[in-house]
Amino acid sequence: MGRRISIFICFLLWGAGLCAQTVDTVVVEKKVITLSEVIIRNNINVPSFIERIQNDTSFYKAFKNLRILQFTSLNDIMMFDRKGDMKASLNSRTSQWAANGCRYTNVQQEKVTGDIYDRKGQYNYYTLELYASIFFARDTVCGENNIVQGSELSAKGKSGIQKHKEQLKMLFFNPGKPISGLPFIGSKTAIFDEDMADRYAYSLDMAERLGELCYVFSVRAKEKEEGGNKNKVVIDEMVTWFSTKTFEVLARNYSLSYKAGVYDFDVAMEVEMAHFGEYLVPKVLRYNGNWDLVFKKRERGVFTATLFDFRDNN
Repeated sequence: MGRRISIFICFLLWGAGLCAQTVDTVVVEKKVITLSEVIIRNNINVPSFIERIQNDTSFYKAFKNLRILQFTSLNDIMMFDRKGDMKASLNSRTSQWAANGCRYTNVQQEKVTGDIYDRKGQYNYYTLELYASIFFARDTVCGENNIVQGSELSAKGKSGIQKHKEQLKMLFFNPGKPISGLPFIGSKTAIFDEDMADRYAYSLDMAERLGELCYVFSVRAKEKEEGGNKNKVVIDEMVTWFSTKTFEVLARNYSLSYKAGVYDFDVAMEVEMAHFGEYLVPKVLRYNGNWDLVFKKRERGVFTATLFDFRDNN
């Protein structure tokens, strides 16, 4: 009986030009999406689902919420040399005060080894600059909000390290969207575009994550034998867990890599979310990255940020 229902569902989708030849595969705007049995049984509207994924702002919104909330953070950062030996580290406990659009970071404990800081007390690593721009505010920063609409990340008007940090944030917070101004990459990050569809394998499933039932959407760059070309993509793999109740991103794992003449990188990240009242916030962020930028020394870094004790003083 279940097989007949699955075939009937696929027949309806096929009639709309959305279903491929097998009952567990759907084609949406040239993207071939493999469906698990539970997705087929629940008669999920796949085209609508994909559209919601493409327009999702909950992931970016969660990080924007850090701009207006008070919280405590445990920061564990390690930098490694070419041989894989640790050359510098920072382990700290910080707390953020925030109110009325302003925020600043209090360092409660800090242990440093190696050359984390330069002689002027500035961060000596590009990786740390990026980390600090997300979680720290050494001086009081005002004019902050958590509004996403109309506040899309953009490197326009920025230059130097500030421009690069903004472009990296775009890679991390809006994976799957094209990034203008990033040499040699451009639209290679746009995993949902039709001209990128044949380079990826897409799948949709359901599973429990963080105690909640989730839709699990996976995107994986095809191997060479599958007709893929990893030299043409930036996002190697991305797995996202969406709440079936609110459709918020509850967790995301992704890996990025690319080699160009002026830089190369190989980065893996894991993000877990939590709810604080009405706010969705990052709870744990794990990063393992290898960067090499022209005129900069290669950096191999691993960090974990653990956020808790959220408070709202607005």
